[in-house]
Amino acid sequence: MSGHGFHVHGPHDHEVEHVAQHGGDGFTSRLAVLTAILSTIGAIFGYLGGHSQNAALLYKNEAAIQKTAASNQWNYYQAKSNKQNLSELSVTLTSGEVQQKNSQAVERYKQEKEEIKVEAEKLEEKAKLANDKSDQEMHVHERWALATTLIQVAIALAAITLLTRKRWMLGAVYCATALGLGVGVMGYLHI
Repeated sequence: MSGHGFHVHGPHDHEVEHVAQHGGDGFTSRLAVLTAILSTIGAIFGYLGGHSQNAALLYKNEAAIQKTAASNQWNYYQAKSNKQNLSELSVTLTSGEVQQKNSQAVERYKQEKEEIKVEAEKLEEKAKLANDKSDQEMHVHERWALATTLIQVAIALAAITLLTRKRWMLGAVYCATALGLGVGVMGYLHI
């Protein structure tokens, strides 16, 4: 109930309250318990879906950070290449001690570039791994979201079944529940 004394009940709420206060036939009682169980399962699936979505975002963020670091390394590599090119030009244009000094610089830049390249490639690999993990978590999130939706459909069908008292609709409730649980298991198993 809200603080202002205004509360809206749905038809299903009235039926559940009636059963709780006055007792009911076995059909109504079992359906009310099933609805409560499905609501609990749906809440758990919703929580797990949110968790996997957060994990996917975290991995995607890590991938972006690693990709930026790799880009910085490649920029550093390019700067060393430019210095190497200038030193090579100086070797061609100079002679003597200056030429020898520039030749040594060319070799130093080549070695530094190789170290920078190795680091940039490592960072790119880390970015790819984080991106792949993000994709996997999003796949799992989609499973949890579908499972939650199917459980919600089962709850809605249970409410319709309770209101219409049509026992044949229990088949649809059980089918939606089974599908929801099956997809939930797939999410749990990361399938």
